[in-house]
Amino acid sequence: MLVGGIGGAALYATTLAASAASPSPSPSSGSGSSTASGKFVPNEDPAHEATESAAREAQEDAGQVPTVP
Repeated sequence: MLVGGIGGAALYATTLAASAASPSPSPSSGSGSSTASGKFVPNEDPAHEATESAAREAQEDAGQVPTVP
């Protein structure tokens, strides 16, 4: 049981080190993600807009996070 506890602690420590070493991605402008304030910012890039459905665009225009493709 002691060996299992040490092994578990070692695995836990490596996952903590790995998560600290890899930074989380930051939202870039125009990526369609939320800003630091939590407000949804739609991707208005013309190439992206050409592939969007009317329902998705309506949700974006209303300031909602889209739930339709």
